[in-house]
Amino acid sequence: MGTTTPYLWPAAIIMAVAISIGIWNPLQNRANAAPTPASAAPRFEVDPYWPKPMPNNWVTGRLGGVCVDAQDHVFIANRQDLEEKETETGTSAPPLIEFDPEGNVVNSFGDPKVVPKTIHSCFVDRENNLWVAGSADGVVQKYTHDGSKLLLQIGTKGVLDSSDGTSNGRALNSSHTGFFYPAGIAVDPANGDVYVADGYGNSRIAVFDRNGHFLRQWGRQGTAAEAEAAMGGAFLKIVHCVVMDHAGLVYVCDKQGDRVQVFDKMGNFKRNVLIDPRPHYPNSRPTEWGANSDVRFSPDSEQRFMYTVDEWRDHIDIFDNATGQLLSSFGRPGHQLGEFTHAHTMAVDSRGNIYVAESGYGRRVQKFRIVGSSAQSANLRHGNG
Repeated sequence: MGTTTPYLWPAAIIMAVAISIGIWNPLQNRANAAPTPASAAPRFEVDPYWPKPMPNNWVTGRLGGVCVDAQDHVFIANRQDLEEKETETGTSAPPLIEFDPEGNVVNSFGDPKVVPKTIHSCFVDRENNLWVAGSADGVVQKYTHDGSKLLLQIGTKGVLDSSDGTSNGRALNSSHTGFFYPAGIAVDPANGDVYVADGYGNSRIAVFDRNGHFLRQWGRQGTAAEAEAAMGGAFLKIVHCVVMDHAGLVYVCDKQGDRVQVFDKMGNFKRNVLIDPRPHYPNSRPTEWGANSDVRFSPDSEQRFMYTVDEWRDHIDIFDNATGQLLSSFGRPGHQLGEFTHAHTMAVDSRGNIYVAESGYGRRVQKFRIVGSSAQSANLRHGNG
């Protein structure tokens, strides 16, 4: 039996009392942090030489996801939905493609009959396994890093969490064994628990243990009034991503609600990060695209900056992660280098470079190198660097 040092008890009691009466809360440290000046925000420029040309005349379809491993190898999830002309002159690239840091293809894998239909999102866990979901399927899958073995599948392909098991049925938002069009995955590095954004048909975060056994869930389909009020746990249409930060907080993309909702691991709502300007709801956009389709963080230990994909405006927003303050943005709609046609998901490597995967008509991945901050650039322009 372990022993307890007696002099720790008074400190523990004081801390507990302080938390209970609300004079100290460790989760409020970020909210109380001093604001970061916009000039301190990192600055990015597109790398025109990344990736290198792919082999075998490969052509990608819409990209459902991009992720990075601990060695800064980049994976893309390819939906293989080529245009007719592309099928006549090119070859459909495999569902999952791995690039080294220089942009060379070093591996590819995936049986189109086995991987989730309309493959959506990818995630590399602490043990170097690759996870994928499918926004037109009912499964999440876990593969070895090289794709040689399917290690785990949660759900049954083609079977959805609906009243009749098909896309025609009413979303039940309740299955302990499957999903209704899952969109994103995060794995807790502490214990291997799997967090799934079950969000194109259902409207929840579903949590499973490392062996695929259901643990808990939270979230539901919200109303326009709840979106307007930014109510926690109510999602407007698509729950598009789930990401965990170093502190163990869970960030969820409320895509059409134009916000990031932040929870603890048990699903207790903590705060919003609003993607302004937010319209009145239901909004009048002719498309289903929202202003928040993915979230990532800068790679420093404090994760000082949070990045979001504004799928509707086709740019990347940079926030002060502590305060939720918007600092800057980069990108614009278009078809040229550094522009986006349906920016969809992103990943950040250990050096802070950002990779953005485009769906829709973009169908490519672009690398944006971190090149310092706006303040550093200004100093160089004025001869102070």
